[in-house]
Amino acid sequence: QSPLPSQRLPVPDSVLHMFAGTEEGPEDDSAKHGGRVRTFPHERGNWATHVYVPYEAREEFPDLLDALLPHAQTCVPRLVRMEAFHLSLSQSVVLRHHWILPFVQALKERLASRQRFCFTADRVKIYTNEEKTRTFVGLEVTSGHAQFLDLVSEVDRVMEEFDLTTFYKDPSFHISLAWCVGDARLQLEGQCLRELQEIVDEFEDSEMLLRVHAEQVRCKSGNKFFSMPLK
Repeated sequence: QSPLPSQRLPVPDSVLHMFAGTEEGPEDDSAKHGGRVRTFPHERGNWATHVYVPYEAREEFPDLLDALLPHAQTCVPRLVRMEAFHLSLSQSVVLRHHWILPFVQALKERLASRQRFCFTADRVKIYTNEEKTRTFVGLEVTSGHAQFLDLVSEVDRVMEEFDLTTFYKDPSFHISLAWCVGDARLQLEGQCLRELQEIVDEFEDSEMLLRVHAEQVRCKSGNKFFSMPLK
């Protein structure tokens, strides 16, 4: 990405000095992330950046995963359980290192007036990334969609300020539960998907378990995390 013209969003010298000698991004080692294929090449000074709502799972959530994932793995044995859960508000974009703090500050200003809200994610759905190099088993949001769209509208405005890619036009907000390399939709959709949905529907107190609060937005840039609480 080319830096923005200085007249649009000047970076104070005090900010630039904070990053002196630390511009290089995280080391890229595919062995550390299961052989996943990067959607864009790693370059010195470029930091992969992602905006999302963290999913604060209830205590019983691992029990639901323990019921779901073994069944999904009978269809696709290479599925791997996610280590953390979230709902994306942006695509993965590339920021130059010295734009990270101005970008986060712009997000904070945009999101400062947004309210907390409840949402439900209880519809099992199969996803792939755009390149079809990864497949995900997810839980799609069935209530709270409008509030997520409001958050995305604010995030998109910041993306536009920095000449970055905005979010999908008709997003399906979801929590990814497990993933695998390659396109596994044929194995997971159809009968397998129906059986996974039955497991969710029949799980004890699933309605309460999968209704949670969105209380903050986070931004991950390289190995840095920033939190923006909702009102």
